[in-house]
Amino acid sequence: QVQLVESGGGLVQAGGSLRLSCVASGSIFSINVMNWYRQAPGKQREFVAGIARGGSTKYADSVMGRFTISRDDARRMVYLQMDNLVPEDTAVYYCNVNLRRFYTDSGATYWGQGTQVTVSS
Repeated sequence: QVQLVESGGGLVQAGGSLRLSCVASGSIFSINVMNWYRQAPGKQREFVAGIARGGSTKYADSVMGRFTISRDDARRMVYLQMDNLVPEDTAVYYCNVNLRRFYTDSGATYWGQGTQVTVSS
């Protein structure tokens, strides 16, 4: 079984910073792409940032220059450093990881349970 657990969410004032973490546990052979998504009340879940196995990154336009994604493969973790937060960043943030559980596995995508980020104006 694979489990993703996020942490680091909370309440912060506009202009502040938060660092989200996500750790993958269970039977894992290798981890491919690691992503962060978010879902605000009444809105669809949207892509925030992603990082490939080799370290290349991709960001949503709305967070470019303010958020930084990184990963630690030895610890099976992915991070999201969020700076200069604005009220529009308020959402539940989800960790999303594509991984292989076994050598013969073709890979599957897993989701964490989410962590709430609230930015007050």
